Amino acid sequence: MDRWFGSLVNHDIFALLCFVATLLAAQEVKGNALGDVFEKKVGFKQRNQNRRCDFSQGSWVKDDSYPLYNEKSCPFIGFNCLNNGRPDKDYLQYRWKPNGCDLPRFDGRDFLERYRGKKIMFVGDSLSNNMWQSLTCMLYMATPHSNYTLSTTKLLSEFSLPDYGLSVMFLKNGFLVDMVYEKDMGKVLKLDSISSAKQWIGVDMLIFNTFHWWTHSGRSKTWDYFQVGNKVVKEMDRMLAFRTALTTWAKWVNSNIDPSKTIVFYQGVSAVHQNGTEWNDPKAKNCNGQTQPVMGSKYPGTTSHPGEEIVKSVLSSLRDQAYLLDITLLTQLRKDGHPSIYATKDRAFVDCSHWCLPGVPDTWNEILYAVLLNSNILL
Repeated sequence: MDRWFGSLVNHDIFALLCFVATLLAAQEVKGNALGDVFEKKVGFKQRNQNRRCDFSQGSWVKDDSYPLYNEKSCPFIGFNCLNNGRPDKDYLQYRWKPNGCDLPRFDGRDFLERYRGKKIMFVGDSLSNNMWQSLTCMLYMATPHSNYTLSTTKLLSEFSLPDYGLSVMFLKNGFLVDMVYEKDMGKVLKLDSISSAKQWIGVDMLIFNTFHWWTHSGRSKTWDYFQVGNKVVKEMDRMLAFRTALTTWAKWVNSNIDPSKTIVFYQGVSAVHQNGTEWNDPKAKNCNGQTQPVMGSKYPGTTSHPGEEIVKSVLSSLRDQAYLLDITLLTQLRKDGHPSIYATKDRAFVDCSHWCLPGVPDTWNEILYAVLLNSNILL
């Protein structure tokens, strides 16, 4: 009896252990499936390592193999600080190094082959233009002897490589929502309305951006009134206005974008450098004269950015999540990357919002490429 009972106990324990092992295996498969989803939505798992890479966290390291192109190899380059007289060149030779992994070097030939025959569109303000111009130079550098066309019609600029059937466009739209002219009122920013999105339809890859213009005031402000529903106001909390507009955009994406046909990216919030106390240099009034990045992986100033938090919150509500290109920290650390007085040849103003090319926006496109590459997204 005791022998039989002991045998039964051993058998039951073995069965129990098998059951537990089965549960753990199922849980591991489930975890891997969730990991796959995370990789597609956020970044990628570094090959041969059981961890994921967060492209938004890292530091800038000197790399003499940069820049990826120059003003001679890209005949149509914009934001060309060297051509406008900038004397220092160290800002050209920094590479973004994420914590715990390496960012793949941009391979223009591979990009062109992967997205042969596709349409890519940047929609946003002049920082979208910054990123668009960077990508056009990076692609042209990969195939400098190919024919290309570059045209601008009203608000739409288009760079095409006929040999690859690839079109990369920039559509100027600083708010994403509607701005209309009303008699006796002027320009009204309708925070809950998007009626001018026909050009967004039928594009294979959309990279949206808005934030820069929402903070403008005085002569830089391009609207007269805000409107939500029937309520019109002269002024309101800018971050509330931004959140309302971005929520309207997110609803449009949910209703109009088929994720099996179009991939959506959101170009994150790019930092400005108007106050040296943020990087522990109280004598600096702005970015003018800055020639080195903030070293390390932490920005001395505020660690959270209100625009960045709103973007993350709204994007999390999307049914089919857009891919956030989170560029806030990497731009905060690059106080040296702005045109400053070299935005124009006459040095008429200090620009601490946009970025020199070659420069920081090239990294935005390297992150874009890395997400596409490591998520194996083929349209």
